[in-house]
Amino acid sequence: MPSAADRRRDIHRLPPLDAADAQAIERFLDALWAERGLAAATLAAYRADLQALARWLRGSGRPPLLQADRGALFDYLAMRAQAGYAARSTARLLACLHAFYAHALRAGLRGDDPCALLQAPALPRLLPKALSEAQVAALLEAPDTGTALGLRDRAMLELMYACGLRVSELVALPGTAVNLRQGLLRVRGKGDKERLVPLGEESRHWLERYLAEARPQLLAGARAPAAVAVLFLEPGGSAPSRQAFWALVKRHAAAAGIDPARVSPHGLRHSFATHLLNHGADLRALQMLLGHSSLSTTQIYTLIARDRLRRLHALHHPRA
Repeated sequence: MPSAADRRRDIHRLPPLDAADAQAIERFLDALWAERGLAAATLAAYRADLQALARWLRGSGRPPLLQADRGALFDYLAMRAQAGYAARSTARLLACLHAFYAHALRAGLRGDDPCALLQAPALPRLLPKALSEAQVAALLEAPDTGTALGLRDRAMLELMYACGLRVSELVALPGTAVNLRQGLLRVRGKGDKERLVPLGEESRHWLERYLAEARPQLLAGARAPAAVAVLFLEPGGSAPSRQAFWALVKRHAAAAGIDPARVSPHGLRHSFATHLLNHGADLRALQMLLGHSSLSTTQIYTLIARDRLRRLHALHHPRA
């Protein structure tokens, strides 16, 4: 009997995508982008999900994507379950299928919705992992600010924690996003939505030092310095990747005596949110700072705050 890994490998050996399926997928994604303004990463994930399903349908001799029936979709989901795909991956696939076939129904491309009875799997509610304030302070102080790269790293870490940025937002920040005089940062987040986030004194200080001392050194040798638009740079003037920032966070965490396995770039964003709530921040204000489109997304941080209060009560109350 084939293992789950064998089944996952079999999926990658399926026949190529049919031209009609490819066209239907792209039309759907164009419509989805226009209607909802979804982020490029979400659209790319939906494209991959639909292409994988279309190839599986073709490889198993079933009708193409737009004509697929409920039984075919059930069989595909069963195959994925046997192949060991995670529940979150399946939940995203189902969200994609619901949107795809609802669009096909509205556009008159089919007369029914084969996803009507398909439900997403129950997902555990994962609490974000946040560092303590002391751990954040140690991490921020880890880079060697006597070097250009160390000064850049310190400015990046300070800014990410001060503003609760996503790593994709941080590495893509243009130089024009920072207004040091007014102490504001203009961030373009998911769905191409912009938000203004205030800068703290520490992050402003390190940004000023980075711009005055480190950035000119990192620009040295760049082929077209005038064309370099991003705020943070690698030597030679290129923009750092998300993977490069991930690596530097792990490196500085180890130098600060923090287990690198407990630290991630997104962990700094979680720490920003958790520490604000612990110090009395309003949930609606936190939603605006994080750039969440829905307050329900932000509310997960209240669970962390409640858990902390329970621990403090159990530790200090005489009758806990």
